[in-house]
Amino acid sequence: MVYQRAGWLGAAVTAVVLATALPARAELAASPWFETEQGEVRLLAAQPAVAADDEVELGLEFRLEPHWKIYWRSPGDAGYPPRLDWTGSRNLKSAQVEWPAPQRFSVLGLETVGYTGTIVLPIIARLNEAGTPLALRLGLDYLTCSEICIPYRTTLTLDLPAGPPAAGATGFGALIARYAAQVPSDGRSAGVTVTGATWRPGRAGRLELAVTSDPPLVAPDAFIEGAGAVVFGAPRTVAGAGPGEAVLRLNASGAPAALAALPGRNLTVTLVDGGRAMEAVVTPVLGSPAVDLAALLPMLAVALLGGLILNIMPCVLPVLALKLVGAISHAGRSQGSVRRGFLATAGGILLSFLALALAAIGLRSAGIAVGWGIQFQDPLFLAAMAALLTLFAANLWGLFEVPLPETLTGLAGRARGEGLLGSVATGAFATLLATPCSAPFLGTAIGFALAAGPVEILAIFFALGLGFAAPYLLVAAVPRLALALPRPGRWMVALRRILGVALGVSALWLLWVLAAETGADAGLAIAALLAAAVAALALLRTPMARRGAVAATLLAALLVPVAAPRVVPRASHDAFWHPFDQAAIGELVRDGHVVFVDVSAEWCLTCKVNERLVLDSAPVRDRLAAPVIVPMRADWTRPDAAIANYLRGFGRYGIPFNAVYGPGAPSGLVLPEILTAERVVAALRRAETRVVASGR
Repeated sequence: MVYQRAGWLGAAVTAVVLATALPARAELAASPWFETEQGEVRLLAAQPAVAADDEVELGLEFRLEPHWKIYWRSPGDAGYPPRLDWTGSRNLKSAQVEWPAPQRFSVLGLETVGYTGTIVLPIIARLNEAGTPLALRLGLDYLTCSEICIPYRTTLTLDLPAGPPAAGATGFGALIARYAAQVPSDGRSAGVTVTGATWRPGRAGRLELAVTSDPPLVAPDAFIEGAGAVVFGAPRTVAGAGPGEAVLRLNASGAPAALAALPGRNLTVTLVDGGRAMEAVVTPVLGSPAVDLAALLPMLAVALLGGLILNIMPCVLPVLALKLVGAISHAGRSQGSVRRGFLATAGGILLSFLALALAAIGLRSAGIAVGWGIQFQDPLFLAAMAALLTLFAANLWGLFEVPLPETLTGLAGRARGEGLLGSVATGAFATLLATPCSAPFLGTAIGFALAAGPVEILAIFFALGLGFAAPYLLVAAVPRLALALPRPGRWMVALRRILGVALGVSALWLLWVLAAETGADAGLAIAALLAAAVAALALLRTPMARRGAVAATLLAALLVPVAAPRVVPRASHDAFWHPFDQAAIGELVRDGHVVFVDVSAEWCLTCKVNERLVLDSAPVRDRLAAPVIVPMRADWTRPDAAIANYLRGFGRYGIPFNAVYGPGAPSGLVLPEILTAERVVAALRRAETRVVASGR
C-alpha cells in the first residue's frame, strides 16, 4: 500500500512537471510579459524559429483587466493607438500592424474606438535576409483608459533562431490566426458591400452609407477615416428599398470648412456587424440638406426663448414708442378690435421673420455670406430706416397723417381707428430694428439655422418671430390687458410728443452709424435733408405742397449714400485695444499670452451696452491691462470677410461676440452675448491657467 501510494505520488509529480514544461517551451516564441495593475502585454511569434521564408508572423497580445481598454488605429474623440518602435532590432526590414475589428465606446458625449479584454494585433514582419536569426526590440508606447487614462512605455524583446524549431517547441500561430481572421476584408467573404455614400449638409451634416448585405445587417457600426477633423457618431440604420439593403446615417461634427470639404473626398469605411467586418473606400457625393429632428426640436425651444428675450434688448427700444402708442390707442375699444389689432402686429412680426428667412436662403444659395444684422452695414438701408423713423416721429408730433387709399382702408377695417395695416407695419418695423444685435439664446439659434438647410432656417426664424410676437399674442388672448390702460386724452398728446423725440434720437443714431461708414459729410447731408422734410411738414399748408416737398427731400436723402464713397476705416482712437489679427492669436498663446477678442460694431446696441457697462468698468479694464493679456477689437461696422469667417468658425452669424484664448483655452472660450464683469474675469483666469487634458 505504501509503495502504491508512492507510485501515485510520483505520477502526479511527473504530470505537473510535464504540464509546466510544455508551456515553457511555447514561451520561447513570446517575450516576457510587461505587467501593470491594468493588464499585461507581450510580443508573440507564430513559430519559435525563423524558417526559409522572408516573412514572419508576429502578434502583440494585450490582456486587460475588466473595464480597461486600449485604442484602435483611429481612436476617435480622445486617446491614441499603441505606438510601435522597432529601433534596435536586427534582420528586420519592416513590420506592418493589422487591426482587428474594433468596438465603440460612448462616454459623456465622447466617441472613442478600441478594444477590451484580450486582443492580439497581428504583425507581418519582413526580413532583410531570409532564413537567418531575427532579434526583435519593440519600444511600445500605449494608453489604457477606464475612468482615468494611464500611459505606459516599455521595451519587449524576442529572439527567434534560424532553422527548424527545437523538439517540442510550439508557437502561437493559432492564436494569431484567430485574431487575423477578425481583420476587416473587402467585404466579399462577409457578404457586405458599401454601394454608395452621400453627404447631406446641415448645421453639422450627415453621412449616409448605402449597404447591401446577405444575410441582412443586425447591429452594424461604422468607423470613418480620412475625414480630417470631422468626427462621426454611431450610425442609425434605416431599411433600404430592397431585401438586404440598408442605409447607415452617421451624424458629423467639426469645423464648417472641414465639413464642407467632405464631398468628393476619399474616406475609408470600416463596417462591423457582429462577427463580420469589412473595409472599403468611398467618395461621398453631395446630396440635399439633412433635417435632424433630434437637434432641431430643442433648438426651436432655444429660438422661441431668444425671440422672447429680444423684446427687452436695447435694439428694440427705438420702437418702444410705437408699441406704447399702439397699446394706448386700443383703450376704450371692444375686445374684438383689440384682439384684431394685436394679432395684426404679431402677424407683421411673423411675416417679417419669414421674409428674413427667405432672404437668407436666397442669398446663401447665391453664394453670398449672410448674417444677423448685416443689413446695418448698408448705408442705403440706414438712410431709409432713418427716414422712416423721422416720418414716424413727425406723425407722433401731429405734423401729418398718412391717408390710405379706399381699398386699403377697407382691408384695414371699416371701423374707425382699427388700423390693421398700421399694426402690421408696426410689427414689421419692430422686426427690422431688432436685427442690429443678438440676445441670449438668439445667437445660438441663428447660428444653428444659417449653418443648416432651408427647412431649419424657416423653422428657426418662425420660432424666433413667435417668441418676439409673444407679448402681442398674450394681449390678443387676454384683451382686458390693453383695455385696462387709461383712455386717450390730452395727456396722450404730450406723451406722443415725448415718444416722437425718442424716435428722432433713434434716427440720429442711425445717421451716426451711417457717418461711420460713408463719412461725416454724408451723415450731415442726410440729417439736413430729413430736417428739411420735417420743416416742410410744419410750414407748408397745402397737402400737395407738403407731399411734394417731403418726397423730394426723402428721395435726395436716399441718393446721398448711393453717391457717397465708402471711407477708409479709421484707426481706433483707443490705443488700449489692439487691431484684430486672427493669425497672431495662436502665436501669442504659444508665448504664454491671453488674448481677449471683442467683435463689435457702431450699429450693435448690445455691443455698446457691454462696452460701457462691462468692458470699460474698472475691474475688467484693469484686468485686461495686465502685461500677459492682449485685448483685440474687431470692428464689424463695415463688411469684413475676415471677421465674418472668424465668426462662422464658431457657428456664429451675429454680434456681440467675445472669446478668450490662452494656455488653458487654446481653442477659445466663447462668452455669452450679455457680459458681466464676473464672467469676463473668470474666463480670463481660466484661459490663463494651463491645464493638462487626458483622453478617455
